[in-house]
Amino acid sequence: MFTVDHILLLLQLFIFCLFIQLNLCFSSAQTVILPLKTKLISSGSLPTPNKLHFHHNVSLTVSLTVGTPPQNVTMVLDTGSELSWLHCKKTPNTPSTFDPLRSSSYSPIPCSSRTCKTRTRDFTIPVSCDLKNLCHATLSYADASSVEGNLASDTFHLGDLGLPGTVFGCMDSGSSSTPDEDSKTTGLIGMNRGSLSFVTQMGFQKFSYCISGRDSSGILLFGEASFPWLRPLNYTPLVQISTPLPYFDRIAYTVQLEGIKVSGKVLPLPKSVFVPEHTGAGQTMVDSGTQFTFLLGPVYTALKNEFTEQTKGVLRVLDDPNFFFQGAMDLCYRVELTRTSLPQLPTVSLMFRGAEMSVSAERLMYRVPDVVRGSDGVYCFTFGNSDLLGIEAYVIGHHHQQNVWMEYDLAKSRVGLAEVRCDLASQRLGVGL
Repeated sequence: MFTVDHILLLLQLFIFCLFIQLNLCFSSAQTVILPLKTKLISSGSLPTPNKLHFHHNVSLTVSLTVGTPPQNVTMVLDTGSELSWLHCKKTPNTPSTFDPLRSSSYSPIPCSSRTCKTRTRDFTIPVSCDLKNLCHATLSYADASSVEGNLASDTFHLGDLGLPGTVFGCMDSGSSSTPDEDSKTTGLIGMNRGSLSFVTQMGFQKFSYCISGRDSSGILLFGEASFPWLRPLNYTPLVQISTPLPYFDRIAYTVQLEGIKVSGKVLPLPKSVFVPEHTGAGQTMVDSGTQFTFLLGPVYTALKNEFTEQTKGVLRVLDDPNFFFQGAMDLCYRVELTRTSLPQLPTVSLMFRGAEMSVSAERLMYRVPDVVRGSDGVYCFTFGNSDLLGIEAYVIGHHHQQNVWMEYDLAKSRVGLAEVRCDLASQRLGVGL
């Protein structure tokens, strides 16, 4: 017999609709808030699991409210970042902002605080003191964008769940390589393993997401995911190092890539090419903040050559040596605009320690927006060359995580994978469109 306490523990709060804003070419999709729902589940957990559902295109975004009274914000979901932040100063490029003066629960963080002195130790750029002795942070990203402002705390609301005292960056300046993105979002929600990441501050030991490749919907779930329709997950352990290395991100979700297969044929590469160097360069990170997957030069070249060989006579290579999509993707093809679907393509499998991620069909190719050559559209292979981006790492982007249940288990230091129809998962969990 369930008691009231048991029922409360088993209630799940379905919260918001997450929308994805295009990183390079933006759509007109607007974030919408779905009606709140509760659902009794078969197994409870502490804290209570919370689900959010989203649309995606290039950047995964979540809509929530911050402050007292609550202000609506839209934030990019990024497992590759620690500090969550919001634009706090309205500019032509950042019309969507959080106004700290309108929030009675907003509190700036002084330099003398423990948060400023010790919990910012993993920031790549050390914090400093501004003229008001407030904790000042500068964050820089791989695409050369940056933001800066003061650390502060306020209440973040996920439906009826309030999270008072959540630390974030209230940013008042910066530079962006994608200014249109800033006009569509209010900030970023950091989800890595750092002390100040959103998931660490919330106290959840697990979170999962599932991105649909069919209708651009999905689920973000905080807490335990125990559903009879979900296949058993295959887990790959997180790579841990005890000694700080200059090029190794210790709070990223780093896994060990061990090989790559194309239609079952393993690329003839030594496993050593996938192992980080003594400097830490060469780690493999699972990153929801990056769209595509990027491989270090020698591995990318081997994959490119094998994929090209296996698609001879099936795909027509774009004969333009100067064409680079997103600066790092140089294997592109011409496909007739009259085609309704791509031809059958070989499956590419990423072989991790204990788990595999298979990339097939539509996920292997991406139609370059607004680029036409004669009567053909241009499609590019969705793996790119890290070397061309100046990134000394392998990065597994969210495009290749479509229709895969991705679980981040912080308690057991592992990432779980299971293939699933994410559009059906949304429906089963009661948050379908």
